Amino acid sequence: MTSPLQRPAYETEVLIIGTGPAGGTLALALAKAGIRVVVVNRYGWTCRTPRAHITNPRTMEIFHDLGVIYDVNLYAMPGALMGENVMCQSLAGEEFGRLRTWGNEPGRKCNYAYGTPETNVDLPQTYLENILLGAAAHKGAEVLFHTEFLRFDQDEDGVTSLLHNRLTGEKSAIRSKYLVGADGARSAIAAQLGLPFKGEMDKSGATNIVFTADLTKYVEHRPSSLYWMFQPGDGPGGIVSAALRTVRPWNKWLGTTFYDINNPPDIDEAEARRLMHLLIGDDSIDVQIESVSLWAFNESWATRFQDGRVFCAGDAVHRHPPLKGLGSNTSVQDSYNLAWKLAYVLRGMATPSVLDSYSQERVPVAEEFVPAAFGAMKYHEKVVGALNPTLSADPAISTASFNVLKGDDTATAERRRQLQQAVADTYRTFDCPGIELNQRYRSCAVAAPEGEAPPAFTQDPEIYYQPTSFPGARLPHAWLFRDGRKISSLYVCGGGEFTLLTGNSGAGWRTIAKAVSEELGVPIRVITIGLGQDYQDLYGDYARISEVEESGALLVRPDVYIGWRTGSLGETAQADLNAALSAILGRGGPASGSGAKGDDAAQPSGKFDEMERSHFP
Repeated sequence: MTSPLQRPAYETEVLIIGTGPAGGTLALALAKAGIRVVVVNRYGWTCRTPRAHITNPRTMEIFHDLGVIYDVNLYAMPGALMGENVMCQSLAGEEFGRLRTWGNEPGRKCNYAYGTPETNVDLPQTYLENILLGAAAHKGAEVLFHTEFLRFDQDEDGVTSLLHNRLTGEKSAIRSKYLVGADGARSAIAAQLGLPFKGEMDKSGATNIVFTADLTKYVEHRPSSLYWMFQPGDGPGGIVSAALRTVRPWNKWLGTTFYDINNPPDIDEAEARRLMHLLIGDDSIDVQIESVSLWAFNESWATRFQDGRVFCAGDAVHRHPPLKGLGSNTSVQDSYNLAWKLAYVLRGMATPSVLDSYSQERVPVAEEFVPAAFGAMKYHEKVVGALNPTLSADPAISTASFNVLKGDDTATAERRRQLQQAVADTYRTFDCPGIELNQRYRSCAVAAPEGEAPPAFTQDPEIYYQPTSFPGARLPHAWLFRDGRKISSLYVCGGGEFTLLTGNSGAGWRTIAKAVSEELGVPIRVITIGLGQDYQDLYGDYARISEVEESGALLVRPDVYIGWRTGSLGETAQADLNAALSAILGRGGPASGSGAKGDDAAQPSGKFDEMERSHFP
């Protein structure tokens, strides 16, 4: 009998393991580009619990480009309902602090508006996965449920993956040009690749309890995505911390409590209901428990995201707490970065060497985001310290320490000030337009001037967005006008193509771009911004943020990052554009890197061994 590894049952261009935010985004982006793609999920449907929920403006920009922004806004809780972040003993009990979050505080709202046309929204993963996967299927992606990935074997021409149908028990092989593991924090693909990781897994434990309860009377006047509870007890610092998260206003919720990772609790339905009543502070509320799950706080990331023809994305390569709302957003952005590169290689417009830029660009993001998200816990720890400076685990002491703050003794005035400051400082766990929008790439897919570096940050780069058109940065946002309507500069680019932006006196770029496009066989959209042109710069925003002269040009990659720029239209413009685009696409020299054939072929990472790996999404 022929082994299924010798005779694959099916062939495709890209096989994606996992239908979460990373897998769904990649499937949709590739399907829109006309790439044959198969995506598999070991379960019978998409995720059944809310999981990730904060969707930041950069991700919203991507959803706009992928054509799903309408559905996202239809099912999301808008930013205006997300921001009254409450700190209290219980919903029905005393509130001791509040802050405006997710772009609702006026100063930070201004910084967001300066950098992006979008706002934060709250979209539970249960909705997001269905939107992405449904749109991908409509564009031609093939979706296999009840299908478990077992292992892969790659060679210089492709990857053979062994799959297991969990309904029939049948095993079969599928052949693909490329394989992408978007299979979560226990990634079987990352494990088989032997990707190197930094950091630690399972550093602390948390419990998610999903339930329904009408809490309108406690929250409608202070709408928020998150409500934080700090109650005297035997927790760290003498305070038991927990959170209630809005899933659907105001009757579906997710409660999070914390536990010792070495001593996981056994929580049945009755105990789950008791815990949620403690957080609500009113046991007369009808609470219907839907699910209970345990999870861990991790601080771990891969230092390489790929090997040969096999790539990993999302939680498979960066694992961290939900603070700062970076989890699913970073996963979506990984896939958006990888998708256009795979598409260009598969359509013959780029050499496989461009795929090396995926790790070069996205690993530094993980290196920054993971410690930032895990480190943000210290701001909530400062609230605990302000509530109970003794840090005694005796509930009587922590209760007394909390109650004394409500008195009129001038001796406790400083403690009250410290509590107010501690609450205010927690904004760094929510509002970070800088870390969301300031990502700057240095890679083989960026044609930056030799010997030049991007401008230095003049303010805290985690908090403040600071635009630049230096190659490797995301195209800055500027409002443009056409037929009397506003549109962001971001939205005249993308769509799977390179875009060349120029001004009135850059008319010569149209002929130049056409010649380069024909020579390289790569479409280049040319947009002229100025009076009487394709788009008008009525506010003068684009002239300020472009950082080039009117005759200069910005070459914007399909992921709306700047690949190259030139200050003015010079005599060598055509040769310069040709050289820059060739370099970005890996056509400026011999092909090398992931999936190249012949002497430059990526080496296979080994034959299947006999032992099957377990797959935990």
